[in-house]
Amino acid sequence: MNPDQYVQDKAASSGSSFYYAFLFLPKDRRAAITAFYAFCREVDDVVDEVTDPGVAATKLAWWKSEVHKAFAGQSTHPVMQALMPHAKTFGIEERHLQAVIEGCQMDLEQTRYLDYAGLQRYCHLVAGVVGEVAARIFGQTDDRTTEYAHTLGQALQMTNIIRDVGEDAMRGRIYLPISELQQFDVKAHEINKREYSNRFTALMRFQAERAHGLYDKALALLPDADRQAQKPGLMMASIYRTLLREIESENFQVLHQRISLTPLRKLWRVWKMQALGRM
Repeated sequence: MNPDQYVQDKAASSGSSFYYAFLFLPKDRRAAITAFYAFCREVDDVVDEVTDPGVAATKLAWWKSEVHKAFAGQSTHPVMQALMPHAKTFGIEERHLQAVIEGCQMDLEQTRYLDYAGLQRYCHLVAGVVGEVAARIFGQTDDRTTEYAHTLGQALQMTNIIRDVGEDAMRGRIYLPISELQQFDVKAHEINKREYSNRFTALMRFQAERAHGLYDKALALLPDADRQAQKPGLMMASIYRTLLREIESENFQVLHQRISLTPLRKLWRVWKMQALGRM
């Protein structure tokens, strides 16, 4: 299997909403974002699938070394071999990839966050930086688009956190800030035991309002000059915000199940943005 086929299979097999947003891109941009997304999946899978923290840390250290070697012209992994031909063209820098690895490393070292400021640092690394790279690949022409991309990345990550509260708790992680659990009098053991309450619903509604605020802020930050080029990101915003509203409509029943959109609904959101320019 050649590197391009490897990353294509990696991206497609994830079943992620991101894959739908790549469909309408020109060939070179689609190849670049597919390779970059496959990289993100590789390092994220280390944290989610490797049960021994020591082994996971060793694997992430290997990836840090591999990224450094790749930017020195010595890549060995098919993901890096597929990504590096696009790095210079689209302004992908070593610091971007190292930041994503650093964010994944935080999952090995930290399972709770004292406050939202701490959580923001994590979201910046695993989602904001990803948004920045994606915006460059999509065709950024205005420097102001970087702030839009970071903000949108954080909105998407907050939606993920809301959706995955139950799954993350099973892995021993609670991303909801401790200060906000205390504010709404929700105990960690209640989340771990999948116990719903009016307090939990209020806490989750607070998180959803924050996410909606981030979506609104991101959309307001996007310069008109880059709106057409950034359609894939807007497709992601449309899919994820629809998911957020679906979670809200189900009264945040996220402790015992993973609420998701059907592929058809995702395709509809993508087509609507592509054809009509509307979310």
